[in-house]
Formats: sequence, C-alpha cells, structure tokens
Amino acid sequence: MRTWTITTQPGTVWPGRPTPLGATFDGEGTNFSVFSSVADAVSLCVFDEQGTETRIELPERTGDCWHCYLPGIGPGLRYGYRVAGEYAPDQGLRCNPTKLLMDPYARALAGAIRWGPTVYGYRRGDPAEDLSRSDDDSAGAMPRSIVVDPTFDWGDDSRPETPLDETVVYELHVKGFTRQRSDLGAQRRGTYAALGSEPVIDHLRRLGVTAVELLPVHQFVQDDRFTQGDRPQALGLRNYWGYNTIGYFAPHNEYASTGDAGQQVREFKQMVRNLHAAGLEVILDVVYNHTAEGDRLGPTLAFRGFDNRAYYHLSPADPRSYEDFTGTGNSLNVGNPFVLQLVMDSLRYWVEEMHVDGFRFDLATVLARAWGQVERVSAFFDMVQQDPVVSRVKLIAEPWDVGPGGYQVGNFPAQWSEWNGRYRDTVRDYWRSQDGRLGELANRFTGSPDLYERSGRRPFASVNFVTAHDGFTLRDLVSYDVKHNEANGEGNRDGTDDNRSWNCGVEGPTDDPDVNALRGRQVRNFLATVLLSQGVPMLVAGDELGRTQQGNNNAYCQDNSISWLDWEHMDRDLLAFVCGLIELRREHPTFRRRGWFHGRDTRAPEVEDVRWCRPDGVEMTSADWQTGYAKSAAAFLDGRRIAGTDVHGQPVTDDDFFVVFNAYWEPETFIIPEGRIWTRAVDSADDRNSGALVAGPGVDVQGRSMVVLRASRKEAGG
Repeated sequence: MRTWTITTQPGTVWPGRPTPLGATFDGEGTNFSVFSSVADAVSLCVFDEQGTETRIELPERTGDCWHCYLPGIGPGLRYGYRVAGEYAPDQGLRCNPTKLLMDPYARALAGAIRWGPTVYGYRRGDPAEDLSRSDDDSAGAMPRSIVVDPTFDWGDDSRPETPLDETVVYELHVKGFTRQRSDLGAQRRGTYAALGSEPVIDHLRRLGVTAVELLPVHQFVQDDRFTQGDRPQALGLRNYWGYNTIGYFAPHNEYASTGDAGQQVREFKQMVRNLHAAGLEVILDVVYNHTAEGDRLGPTLAFRGFDNRAYYHLSPADPRSYEDFTGTGNSLNVGNPFVLQLVMDSLRYWVEEMHVDGFRFDLATVLARAWGQVERVSAFFDMVQQDPVVSRVKLIAEPWDVGPGGYQVGNFPAQWSEWNGRYRDTVRDYWRSQDGRLGELANRFTGSPDLYERSGRRPFASVNFVTAHDGFTLRDLVSYDVKHNEANGEGNRDGTDDNRSWNCGVEGPTDDPDVNALRGRQVRNFLATVLLSQGVPMLVAGDELGRTQQGNNNAYCQDNSISWLDWEHMDRDLLAFVCGLIELRREHPTFRRRGWFHGRDTRAPEVEDVRWCRPDGVEMTSADWQTGYAKSAAAFLDGRRIAGTDVHGQPVTDDDFFVVFNAYWEPETFIIPEGRIWTRAVDSADDRNSGALVAGPGVDVQGRSMVVLRASRKEAGG
C-alpha cells in the first residue's frame, strides 16, 4: 500500500468537477464526486497505512454533487465519506456523520465489515429503535474504498459476440467452481485467476458452452447474523451466493488471488481476456434490485447514509419503512434520476472497462416498478433501449419479484431474453409423469411461442433451464422428494417447498441398482430436453458432473463442500453425454432455429416444419393434446424447413430429426416416418445406442426416456 501525504493547507484541495461520479485518477491527481440531495456537508476521509484518518470537507457543491480534486494523489489511496445532515427516520432522512460510508462508485474495496453496534445508524437495543441516533464512530469496522488505476493491457482482446441462437449458458460460482481443483495451486483456487486458467478453460471448451454466467461478483458483504456468534456462525455459514451487493463498480475482493489493493480489478480483467481468447463470453448476474443495507433496522454502510430517500423505495404512508419487493428488506429506487444514473453508469463500466458481454438481472421486475407498481415501459428499460453501449450486449431478465404483480414471464421488451420459469416447471412436471403436461411440453420444446411469438420476439427470448443455483441440483432433483436444509440452521424452514422433484422411489442416496438406473435416465432426460429445445439453454455448473448438495435446495449460506464442485468424483460418463448433446446442438441448426415453427405450409399441405405424432404414428389432434393421462409423443423436425437464413442470406437446411418423449413408465414403440434411414443420435436409456441404425417401421423406447433419431439428408440424397 502506497503512503500518500494528505494535507488541508490552502492550494492542496482544488474544487474539482461534479462529473464523473466516483474517484477518477487522471494521471496527475484524483477527482472525487458523490451524490447527496439531503446533506448539509460532506467530508472525504482518507486513511494512511496505519489507519489514521484525515478529513477534507468537500468545498464544492454543484447541484446535488459534492466534489473536490486532490493533485498528486493516485491509485492505492484508501478513502470513505461522512455525511452531515438531518437524522429523522420518520421523514426518510438517515444522515449520520459518525458513520464512515463506502463510495457508491468505488472501483475497488479493501477489507470487510467487522459487524457490531458501530455500523448501525441508531442505538441498537434502544426502545425507540431506529429513531434514536447512534454517535459511535464506525470507521474501525468499515472497508475502505480504493482509488484504482484503470490502465490495463487488453492486447488484441475481442468479444466473441456469439449470436443468441448459438449461445449455451453455463451458470457458475467463481469460488465454488474451482475451490476443489487439485490441478491448481492452493492460492489460486476459488479466484478470478483460477477461472481464467488453462485447465478450467479446457473443461469449458470441451463441454462446448459458449458463455459463463457468473453469480454475483459485485462487491458484497456477509450478513450480520452470520458474524455475530449465534448459531449460523457456529455452523460455519457465510453469504456464499453473493446476492448482498454494496459496490456496483467493484469486483468482489475475496475472489482475488492476492491481497494487494486493487488486484481484484486487474485479475478480473485478465480472466475476461483469457475467456475471450477461448471464444467464451462473460455474463454477470447483477443485483440492482436491492442492497446489503436491509430494512429500517439494517446498517448504514453507503446509500442509506448519503441519501436514503433517493436510493430506496420508502413507504408513502410511513417513510420510516421500506417497500420490499425483494424479500431482503429494501428495494432500490431506479425511478430517481441519480439512482438510475448509478445503475446505467455501472452497466456501462462493466461493458467498456471490464469487457463483459452481458448481464442477467436478478429480480428484474423490481427495475420496472414505479410507485410500487410494475410498469412495462419504465425509465430503466427506456434508458437501456437507447443506450449505445448497454443495448448491444446480452440482456437476460429474471422476470419476477416477490411484490404484487411481480410474475412477468413473457412481458419484457423485445431485446431482452428471460429466464423461463414456466419452462422449468413444465419440464420438471412432465418427466415426473404428472397428468396434463404433454401439450405444454410441446410449447416449451418449440421455444414457448405462447409467451414470446405474439410480441414479435424470437425463440431465443426464452432462456431454458431445469435447474439454477437456487434450488436442487439436477442429481438432487431426481433423488429427493423434499428439501433437506437442516445444515442451514433454520430448522429446514428456509427454501421452497415447490420443488416438483421425484426421488424415483427412495429418498436420498441408495445402493438399489434399479433406482440408480432410473435416476440416471431421468437426469439424461432433463439434459437432452434442455439442450435440444428451441431457445437458449442454460446449465448449472456441476450438473454435467453429477454434483449433489445432499438435498439442500437453498445453499446460499454454504461456502463449503456442499456447494463447491467435487472434481475428484465426477461422473465422466455423464460429462461425455452432455458434451455430445451440446455438439449435436452446435452442428445442427434444427435445434437452434432463429424463427418459429409454423407447422403445415398452407401453400404446400404435404410440407411441415414440425409434426407431432402419437406412438402409432398418427398426427396429434386437439383431443390427443387434451387427454390428461397422455404422456408420450414424438416430434418430426424437417431439416429442409428451417425458418430464416444464415448470416449471408442463404437458406439454412439440415438433417431430419425424430424426437421421442416418453414419460410413461412402460416401454412404447413409436412408428417412425418412412422413406429415410434413421440412426439413434440420442438415447437417454442407453447412450451406447448412439449411432445405431433403426430397423423396421418402429423404434422401441424405454419407459421414462427420450430418443432422438437422425436421418441424414446427404445419405438420402436430399
């Protein structure tokens, strides 16, 4: 850490500029600017190597931006802010100059919060609760913001810019993905450097995914209850997932391989550069819907202390309380121009400076809320639409929140893709043989046209998934009927009970070979369905290896082997099966069409791009689809009838495919289309059948299994 000499003598503090917000080093000094519309005064607090604090009252206010310039001061300086102003929670005002605040625009943060009474703006334990201001100084318990040198040699880095119809998303946790990789040095495991290392990239390339979607890497904090000596701490629990953001511009410092101030920024950039060189995109899971400051009894760390009324949705009837559409205590108010600016500035920073390729927005419906209501046309979406930087990267919404009217699957703007929760629920229900799911399965398999086609969107508006970080792993989905979250220390009350899982007859691990065979078949059914459906498939890291969380469906606090990938005991056969599925998808545009299926061509009734049939070969009727107990159907996909053209305007053609779904528990024989030579491309009951010729007019399909047949156009002369 470099030592800077800070004085407040005349001429050593210049007025500076109100823009850009944050601490900006220009090669000769650093400009500091922060937003507060309610402050009476703002002090910049700088710290030397021993932690000694020097306070500089910002001399200038332009509008609602407070600013100064320190000549000769540069990267490595550690700082924070104090805001003097009114403390009146019943009016939504929570200024408190005894609380050191992190810069909302900090590019890096050093250290972690040391939880205790000092980080709260009120006197904890006081009968008046948050109405009683605390005057205990929090500087000794707070992380430091860091001035960062933005220069980095990107060399010939270029974005892969993989089209959405060719994208395969792989959701992973930076730490958990590599924490148990024995081929990496101990210091690198669980870091940005590890994710960008050659062995890890080799796995990603072999798998065939095109984009890694990182669980939150914005600087987050540990929950108070995990650090106060109560039962969660005794169990060794921590905030593992990272949905507790406090710094929207700073890469999380725990994921750096060294403790050097600012190293996380350089290391993150090097990771992105290495992944790009391998043709892999980087998508960030971002949490702009709430912050780590919680409800009215939460700590004062940054936003609350600068301008509580601006940053958060407060209850109109009681400004002391917060509107909570997230289940975490507060909701960020992107209806405020400065808050909206922070979100947009952050997004642009990660695209332009950190070279990321897209974002997945956690609880994205919160960003559409104005005065507590969901507005499908909100300022945020307008800003994204017209922004020349953000509008050009991949945008993925988690299209729900916990507030009224919060489930908005299918209702996001045209340039957005969405996590398709209806896809997840339908596919889970179908493969556990629930009645009445066959018709909806056909909709989900063909890209969910009922959700997206009418608004002019494409099949890749749907991000198809069966598992995500939140919930059972794929192996656990077929091994447990109910959650087993006892390790979380909450009496198994946390986590959803709506798992739509099936344990195949035995709860948890078993030595029964029949149960294990059925579970393996079910896992392959789910994987084949996701990877061959129209839309954008998403896999969760470890599902291809057979990862288990021992039945825990809410492992947000398990920063341990429950969540970390177990590379030593990976299921290599399953990995090979997944690699083959992704390769099949990549080589055959039939499974990643840019346009919708249309069924029978009215100009040529004998031609259909998709035809759904019963096992006896007869085309499905409306009555067949509505038969509640029906659990089997097959789709003929005509490779000559792929909607749209390639990038050069040429027609796209492919082999023909016959995809068989059989969620019935008994074997079925499906009559196959005549006049073609069919081979098994996929058989979830026995992958050794891949490539085998199918003789006769029908194909035998095991109970609860999926078969994909391929007829080569070249072999048929077509």
